Amino acid sequence: MSSDQKIDYLELPADNFDSIESFYSTTFGWSFTDYGPEYRSFSDGKLDGGFFKSELRSTTSNGGALIVLFANDLEATRDKVVANGGSLCKEILSFPGGRRFHFLDPHGNELAVWSNAGVIEPVTCSEQ
Repeated sequence: MSSDQKIDYLELPADNFDSIESFYSTTFGWSFTDYGPEYRSFSDGKLDGGFFKSELRSTTSNGGALIVLFANDLEATRDKVVANGGSLCKEILSFPGGRRFHFLDPHGNELAVWSNAGVIEPVTCSEQ
């Protein structure tokens, strides 16, 4: 599959790289590369990105894009997020085709996790 004109990399603000690395590596299994006091990159195994030194936060309330992760087990992932230092800002909610929750990482960036596991698709009947 061609990667031309596809999302290739994303960056988020953070002021404590060690805390961010600990949270994401423990919770989601991300790996990190330290590039000094101003930048730390990550890989989640599918997409790469990084954290740049900043006091700012990326949240939907301030116009930030919502980064949405996928999980097979939404409740177990929610529990790991909270146990590892994240905080829920939206409990699990349903939407057409799935369910998701929103959380703040230890820096205060908002992300979401969604799953389609356990979702029952509506049955439609056509007239004959």
